[in-house]
Amino acid sequence: MPERKIPAPRALPESLPYWQAADEGRLMLKQCGACGQPHHYPRDICPFCLSGDTSWVEAAGTGHVYSYSTMGQGEAAYTLAFVTLDEGVTLMTNLVDAEPQQFAIGQRVKVVFKASDGGHAVPMFTPL
Repeated sequence: MPERKIPAPRALPESLPYWQAADEGRLMLKQCGACGQPHHYPRDICPFCLSGDTSWVEAAGTGHVYSYSTMGQGEAAYTLAFVTLDEGVTLMTNLVDAEPQQFAIGQRVKVVFKASDGGHAVPMFTPL
């Protein structure tokens, strides 16, 4: 089956370190120095307490499938998912490298990085 083309992500200045780390095979989160909460999508202001005291931390890259849905059919099929990382944040992503019927809610997954069409690598998840 041919690989699906992944659109290049839009890398804004505040999220550029996230995408640069993805190019190196590392999944980064922002963590608030004031309230201690990690968050995703990375932003300079904490969405929990509105503090500007945030810093980059590397995630373990493992978690579980919270929810998922497969779109399309045949070679055009892809699986969107919400994955909750071991750090506690939930992110929207794709499940890859397995047939859609092999995925399940609660299943353990790990991050993999897929090349985009002319841009940064994109974190996606595969069965652990």
